[in-house]
Amino acid sequence: MSVRRYSEARLPTDHGEFRLVIYRTGEAAGSGASAVGMGAEEHVAMVMGDISGGQDILCRVHSSCFTGEVLGSLRCDCRAQLDEAMAKIAEVGRGVIVYLVQEGRGIGLGNKVRAYDLQDRGADTVDANLQLGFDADLRSYDLAAAMLRDLDVASVRLLTNNPKKLEGLRQAGTVVVGHERHWVESSAHSEAYLAVKRKKLGHIS
Repeated sequence: MSVRRYSEARLPTDHGEFRLVIYRTGEAAGSGASAVGMGAEEHVAMVMGDISGGQDILCRVHSSCFTGEVLGSLRCDCRAQLDEAMAKIAEVGRGVIVYLVQEGRGIGLGNKVRAYDLQDRGADTVDANLQLGFDADLRSYDLAAAMLRDLDVASVRLLTNNPKKLEGLRQAGTVVVGHERHWVESSAHSEAYLAVKRKKLGHIS
């Protein structure tokens, strides 16, 4: 996976100060391009403390969710999971969040909204992706592993409920020494979504 560190700066947040590191894939995008779909993709690492050469670094690999994190959608738990990961890392004072632009489990924002419409018609989140001609989960973790290598992280303790994420990172070369379950409180709108994660995607409850 080709990835290069492009820019970085400090990022003060409600959970303390992180170092924001932007990675790019491919060539630089032209004028008017966005992080998705035109030219280089851009992905993010949020780093707290000194993680270089670190063992057992607390780590969250998180996929973008524009609808939840920006628009405040209650259909998922993505925003709450991101906030909780930041809080847990701040509590120990060291860790990293790898934030990947892989909207809708890798199908993109437009297709994710098409999947929402199918869900409103009775499909669950997995079946909606399948009806659109996609796998249930198209995400890849090669990029996350490459970013962790660039940050010189020796091994991680992953914040996740997803066994496929553990397997994917290990297959990509990341040393995962353990994981912590990362459930957050559900809402009436997200209960069915979380139930499908457990039943059909094997997420650890």
